[in-house]
Amino acid sequence: MKVDQVALRQLEQFIPLAPLHQPYNLQEINSVAEALPDVFQVACFDTAFHQSIPEFRKYYALPHELYEEGVKRYGFHGLSYQYIASELKEKLGAESTGKVVVAHLGSGASLCGLINLKSHATTMGFTALDGLPMATRCGQLDPGVVLYLAQHKKMAAQQIEKMLYQQSGLLGMSGDYSDLASLFGSEQLKDQWLVDYYVDQVIMHVASIVGALGGVDLFVFTGGVGENSERIRQAVCERLDWLGVHFSGQANQRHELIISQPDSKVKVMVMKTNEAKNRCYAVSGCFF
Repeated sequence: MKVDQVALRQLEQFIPLAPLHQPYNLQEINSVAEALPDVFQVACFDTAFHQSIPEFRKYYALPHELYEEGVKRYGFHGLSYQYIASELKEKLGAESTGKVVVAHLGSGASLCGLINLKSHATTMGFTALDGLPMATRCGQLDPGVVLYLAQHKKMAAQQIEKMLYQQSGLLGMSGDYSDLASLFGSEQLKDQWLVDYYVDQVIMHVASIVGALGGVDLFVFTGGVGENSERIRQAVCERLDWLGVHFSGQANQRHELIISQPDSKVKVMVMKTNEAKNRCYAVSGCFF
C-alpha cells in the first residue's frame, strides 16, 4: 500500500487496536516524509498474512453487526510468519508445504498454523492482546475480568487499557520482571511457577492450533525467546512428546537449525526471524 495523506488518516483510525505499535509506526512514516519528501513509502501490514484464514475462524460469538463493522480476528506477527514461510520454502522445498506450527515467542508472543505456507489459524485476534501471555500483555482473558475491573474496581477505559497492555503479562504476575531470563535467575518459588505457567500456556495453545490444522508435521521456534532460550525450547518439546516429538538436547544446546532427533514424527526447527526483510522495501510496517 502506497503511503499518502489519505492512507495515513485511515491508519490513524486503527491506533486503538494496536496502541503499543501503531502510533510509533506512523511516527516513523511522518518523520521520513518530513526529512525525505521524495522517498516512495510503502506500508506492509502485520495482519495481511492472516487473510488466508478461513472466514469462519475470524468470527467472534457476538452480534453479527459487529462482525460487519470489523470486529473479527485479524491476527498479528504476520511479517514474521511471512518471512519464516519464505525461508522454509527455500530450506525445505516441498516438505515445507505440510502442516506447520510456528511459535513466535518474544516480548510479544503468538502461534500460527500454516498449510501450504499460508496462515490457517493464529492465536492473536482482534487486537495484539489475545492468545499467549507476553512480557507486559495479558494474553487470553475472560471478558468478565474486564467487566469486573470496570464495574467493581471503577476503572476507566484508559486505566484498563494501560493495565492490559503495559502492566500485565509476566511483569504483572511477577511484580518485578517482564522477561523469562530474569525469572530463570530468581530464587522465588512464585517466579518458577510463572515459567511453568508460560510453558503450559504455550502447550495449550499449540494443542488448539494443531487441532485446527488436523495434525502437525513441522514445529518452528522463532522470536527473541524462541531463538535464544534453550530452556524454554526444551520445556516445550518435552511437553509435546504426545505429538511424537523426539527432542535432541545436544542440538538444542548448540542452537542448531534442527533440534529434533531423526526419528521424530514432528521435525522441530529454530529459525531467526526478520520482520523487516520481506517483499516490501523502503517500508514502514503497520499493523492494519
